[in-house]
Order: sequence, then structure tokens, then C-alpha cells
Amino acid sequence: MRVAIVGASGAVGQEFLKVLEERDFPLDELVLFGSARSAGKKYTFKGKELTVKELCHNDDFKDIDIALTSAGGGTSKDFAETITKHGAIMIDNSSAFRMEDDIPLVVPEVNAEDCKNAPRNIIANPNCTTIQMVVALKALENISHIKRVHISSYQSASGAGAMGMAELEQQVKEYAENKDLTVEKFAHQLLFNVIPHIDVFTDNGYTKEEMKMYNETKKIMHSDIEVSATTVRVPVMRAHSEAIWAETERPVSPEEFRTECEKTKGITVIDNPAGNEYPMPFNLAGEDDVFVGRIRKDISNPNGIAFWCVSDQIKKGAALNAVQIAEYMIEAGLVKK
Repeated sequence: MRVAIVGASGAVGQEFLKVLEERDFPLDELVLFGSARSAGKKYTFKGKELTVKELCHNDDFKDIDIALTSAGGGTSKDFAETITKHGAIMIDNSSAFRMEDDIPLVVPEVNAEDCKNAPRNIIANPNCTTIQMVVALKALENISHIKRVHISSYQSASGAGAMGMAELEQQVKEYAENKDLTVEKFAHQLLFNVIPHIDVFTDNGYTKEEMKMYNETKKIMHSDIEVSATTVRVPVMRAHSEAIWAETERPVSPEEFRTECEKTKGITVIDNPAGNEYPMPFNLAGEDDVFVGRIRKDISNPNGIAFWCVSDQIKKGAALNAVQIAEYMIEAGLVKK
């Protein structure tokens, strides 16, 4: 089993390295690719030093079985044929292919079997905010069909990659030194602020990030579910939070939903308000699961339920989800040797 990481020097690429090692992924060789700027950099995997190769239009992927790609949508589109032409499975973390009809969009806890129909040898990894939400929604859908969802996200700097985290860190240092704050990666200062603006605005007043949640949720859940999102950047380093209100076809009690979450793989429940216990990004960065708490009835809707969820954006929201897709494809015999 030969695995490649494309975009090895980025935040998600570095997380791929950690997740593959943590999970003892069944590979015999790992090959790292990056831009001309990243080529030559060295990283350690399982005690062995690996050197990043420049991504080129050649036959470097001839013997690769699985390629985990996170180098931006433009690169993914440009190199998809190069990566897959010899039979490699490309699991892509960008938004390049998510809504294409002949490319599965997969969260393994929700729709792993969609991987069985990938005629172009490409599987798309969903948007980070969508991933954690649909893991929780699947547990609710198991009880009663979900008609609509309202969601407000509280997204960490990590959602803007390594540069986003670096800018927040830099602003902290500059504030402590009484200097003017650097504002380059985000539309406004993030320190001591919240920014209700992630990605560009579309003609309907929603941002592209919000429309991703609308469109991707329908595709992943194979559902007529309606989603209205407001996505907000907050001064947290990594791990996204979401406040979710869902309306189901029949009333669902908090006890029912809590029980279903507790038995669902990939979800950990932290729900003890009396003891001030609920999911928080500060505590959960680096964890694998989607954490659910603050489960309660929506007092404005008899068929409504409200809850809060937190998950690490770089891990489950990106690298881990992609690796779980790869694990499923190996177990299901979908990777051609």
C-alpha cells in the first residue's frame, strides 16, 4: 500500500502525517508532494525522514494507491487527472469537486457506502463545518426525519489554515507589546472580535461557506433537509463550535437524542449543565470525535430540538475524515492493488 500526501507542508498536510501515524494506517510507503516552494522540506513519519517532492505533471503517481490531497481547489482541479490516471484514489480536501454529480461527498459515519460509486477515482472531503454537523444530525435522523436546520457556527482561526492561526497568534503578541495589529488573512482584526463573514458573499446575502453547508448537507444525507447557516469567525486557535436548532417530523425528546448520540460512533456526549460541563474548543482541540452537549427542547417549536457541538476543524473537519474514508475503502476492497 503506497500513500501520497499532496500539500504536505500545509496545516492539513501536517495533520495527515499525525493522523496516519496515530491510527497506524496500513501503508508500506508514504510519499510527500508539495509546491516548488515546499519541495525539499523534510518531515519525520514513524521515525523515518521523508523529503517533499515537487508536484508535477508526470508519472510520480503510477504506483500510488491512495492520494490524500489538500493543496487548494485550483491545484486539485489541475492535477486530478495526473493523480488518478494510473488508478490512484484521490481523496480531496478542497471544494473543487464536492458538488459534482459523479464524485461522492463522504462523511464515513453518515454515508460511507457512497464510496462504492466513484467512477473518476475521486472522493471529496466535505467542508469542515458540514462534517461535524452531519455526524450529529445523522444521530437525530436515525430517530425522526429532519425537515430543517438553523445553525450558527463559531469557527476557529485554523479554518483559514496555518496563516490564519499565525495571524491570531501574531495579534496577541502585538497587542501585548502595544503595537498596531496585523490584519491580512481576515477581513478584520480577529483578536477580541467576532467576524460574521467567512468566504465571499453571494447574491442571496449568504456567504459561500454558508451555502456549502446548505448544499453539502443535502448531498451527504441524501435528504430534502433545509439548512440556513450563519458562519462566524471567532478568536479561537482550533476546533469549531456550532449552535444547532433542528426541526424533525415528530417530536424528539432530549433523552432520545442524547441516548442515540451516546451509542453513535464518532460522537462523545458532554451534557451536564448543572455541573458546567459542555463541549468547549479549548478542551477539545486535537480530539477525534464530534462532541455534543446543551441538548434541550426548542421551546419555540414542538418538533424542535437544540444542541451545541464542537469538533477539531483540522482533525475531524479535514485530515481525520479523509483518512477514515481511506480506511473504509481499504476495508471494503475498493482500493485496487
